[in-house]
Amino acid sequence: MDGNRNLHQTSFYLLLLAVSIALCFVIAPFFSAALWGAILALIFQPVQRWLVARLRHRNLAALISLAICVLIVILPLMLVAATLVQQITYAYGQVRSGSLDIGVFFNHVVEALPQSAQNLLAQYDMMELRGLRQHLSAGAAKISQFVATRALSVGQITVQVVVSFGVMLYLFFFLVRDGRDISKLVRDAIPLDEGHKRHLICKLTTVIRATVKGNFAVAFVQGALGGIALWVVGIQGALLWGFVMMLLSLLPAVGAALVWGPVAIYLISSGALAKGIGLATFGIFVIGTIDNVLRPVLVGKDTRLPDWVVLISTLGGMSLIGINGFVIGPLIAALFISCWDLLRRDQRSHRSQDSHDSPATADDPPR
Repeated sequence: MDGNRNLHQTSFYLLLLAVSIALCFVIAPFFSAALWGAILALIFQPVQRWLVARLRHRNLAALISLAICVLIVILPLMLVAATLVQQITYAYGQVRSGSLDIGVFFNHVVEALPQSAQNLLAQYDMMELRGLRQHLSAGAAKISQFVATRALSVGQITVQVVVSFGVMLYLFFFLVRDGRDISKLVRDAIPLDEGHKRHLICKLTTVIRATVKGNFAVAFVQGALGGIALWVVGIQGALLWGFVMMLLSLLPAVGAALVWGPVAIYLISSGALAKGIGLATFGIFVIGTIDNVLRPVLVGKDTRLPDWVVLISTLGGMSLIGINGFVIGPLIAALFISCWDLLRRDQRSHRSQDSHDSPATADDPPR
């Protein structure tokens, strides 16, 4: 009897595993849409609860939450994307026509380096600037052409993009409306101790909210300030470079300095000392300070993850699955640390219980 029961249970678990894997393959084409629909629903869940408490109508509250999400998240991103398409296309045209020579920029940067750094470059045959400029210009043209082609394909609003946005907003509505019920069903189905489930779900929710809201807030502020600074010193395509700085700011310990640093060196080496020194000063004491002040407050304080763990998990996640990895990477790292922390607590609790339950011996001190 027990053998048949165990066989049926094992068969059921295998069936459950098979249909779960099959479902993952089915929704794989819309993984990004489903992921960001769930993330946005999680972020807007406090808004939904506030609206439900006042309107007493979940559907109406979910519609208002969806409208708010579209107004403050989706539409601004679409406007920025449209502007970026124009600037990328313009930059590609400059590189192709030869009016923008990346090699000249590299030449100015190298000449501004200390003699020791120039000697190091000479050891690796990187001081032959004539040929190097040609390679850099050709490489920049190819990269710009690739980016412009991809950006134009997105700008033309393909069917896949429209369907993905529709799926994301559709999922957002139902997840933000029924999020608490779905969370309860998932929590009840997880075969873990109740305390462990509560701890892991709380950690998962905290990491997602802190990673998305905190990192995006820091990246947006740094990218905006960096773009404004480049516009003030007269750099063309300031919005494009500001967006690049925003993306780089998602990576702790890397940051926007990879953009404004070389630009400041170029300005100083080309004779614009005031602009170059001003940009470097602004980058170090304003843009850099924002990263050091806001990121621990908005991200590290909630996730309680060291910066090096966030950096490695973010880079690893993005290298494996693209832009979605900047959320999934730190999430997996946080769950990994939480699981080991729960194991450590259980072992400590068991040792403490065993020490209390063990009988006293003659060598034991009196209690």
